[in-house]
Amino acid sequence: MKGLYLNALGIATPLGVGKRQVSENLISGSTAGLSQRGDFVKDKQIFLGEVTHPLPDMPAHLQDFDTRNCRMLILALDEIRDEVDRTIARFGRGRVAVVLGTSTSGMEEGEIAFSERLRTGAWPSTFSYAQQETGSAAEFLARYLGLDGVAYVIATACSSSGKAMAAGRRLIETGVCDAAIVGGCDTLCRLTVNGFASLEAVSKGRCNPSSANRDGINIGEGAALFVMTPDPGTIGFYGAGETSDAYHISAPHPRGDGAKAAMNAALQDAALAPEQIAYLNLHGTATEHNDRAESHAVHDVFGPNLPCSSTKPMTGHMLGAAAGCETAFLWLTLHPEFGDGRLPPHVWDGAIDPELSPLNLVPGGASTLLQPGSAMLSNSFAFSGSNIALILGRV
Repeated sequence: MKGLYLNALGIATPLGVGKRQVSENLISGSTAGLSQRGDFVKDKQIFLGEVTHPLPDMPAHLQDFDTRNCRMLILALDEIRDEVDRTIARFGRGRVAVVLGTSTSGMEEGEIAFSERLRTGAWPSTFSYAQQETGSAAEFLARYLGLDGVAYVIATACSSSGKAMAAGRRLIETGVCDAAIVGGCDTLCRLTVNGFASLEAVSKGRCNPSSANRDGINIGEGAALFVMTPDPGTIGFYGAGETSDAYHISAPHPRGDGAKAAMNAALQDAALAPEQIAYLNLHGTATEHNDRAESHAVHDVFGPNLPCSSTKPMTGHMLGAAAGCETAFLWLTLHPEFGDGRLPPHVWDGAIDPELSPLNLVPGGASTLLQPGSAMLSNSFAFSGSNIALILGRV
C-alpha cells in the first residue's frame, strides 16, 4: 500500500453540500436531487441532477474565471479551507499541486455569451473566452489560493477526476510536490446534455442501472476536492489502476476487458486480493452497453458476492466530476465519523436482465463490518476506453 492519505474532503453534489448532508442522503438512497427540466432539450422533459445550493461570489480580481464551474469549486473548497491553508503553510506555496478533472469547464457561460452575440451582434462585456478553456479550473484554484506550483487539468470525460487523483499521487511520489489538491468539478450545460440526447443515451425517466428496463443516463453536476498528503490519516489512498483499451469511440469492450484490467491493476497496486474489497461503486450509467460490459468485468474479477451499487440514480452522471465524487462516496462510507457500516443502496426497479452477469446489488439498509484495513473500490469508465479504478481504505 502506498503511504498517501486523503485527509480532507469538500463536496457538493445533487445529494447536498458538505460531508454530513451528502453522507446521510447517500445512505438513505435519496433521489430528491434529480428533477425534471424542460429547458435543456427542445420539446423534451428530462431528469437532471442539480446542485441547488447558492454558489459563492467570484472575487473581483478573478472575474475572468467567473463561471459556474469555478464557483462550484469554491463551494467545495470552503468546507476544507482550514485544512488547505494548514497544508500550504506547512509545505509552501510552491510545493502544493492542483490537479483537477473536468469536461465542461465554462461551457455554459460560452452558450450564454454566444446567444447574446446572435441577438445583439456583440459579445457581453463580462465574457472572457478563457472561461471555456479546459485548464481554467486548475489555474483558477491555484490563483484563488495563491499557489505557484504545478496546476493542471485532466480531461478524459467520465474518468477525468479519478485520473487527476492518480496523477496527484504520482507528483508526490516523484518529488514534484509534497501535497496535492485533487478532485474535479463539472456543471450542467446545454451543449453536453444535448450531445448525449443526440446519441439517444439520455433516459426518458430516471436512470435505472442494471435493470432489464434501463434506457440511458441522467446527467448531473458536482464537485469534490481532497487534500492528498503523506501525513497519516484515517483514509488511505490505497491504489489506482488505469487502462486505455481504445476499443471504440463511445462503446466499451463487450466483455469489459479494459475495465477488468483497470480493476486488476488497482488491486495489484494496493497489494490486495479481490476478497479484501468490502464494497464496489459501479460506473453504472444505466446504458445498455456499459452495464452489460461492467457486470461481466466485475463478475470476472470479484465473483457474484461482492456488494455493489451504482450511485448515479441519486446524482445523475456527473461526467468529469463523477470519478472524484464517487470516490468521495467511498471516503464517506469508510470514515468512522460518517460511515456506520451501511452501504450506498442500488436504486432500481429490480428487473433482472439475464444478459448481465449476476452481481450482489446492495439493497436499502444493507451494511458491512468496517474495521482498520477495510477497503473499497470505485470504477469510472470513459469514451474511447479511458478507464480507472480507485481503491481507498480505512487506516
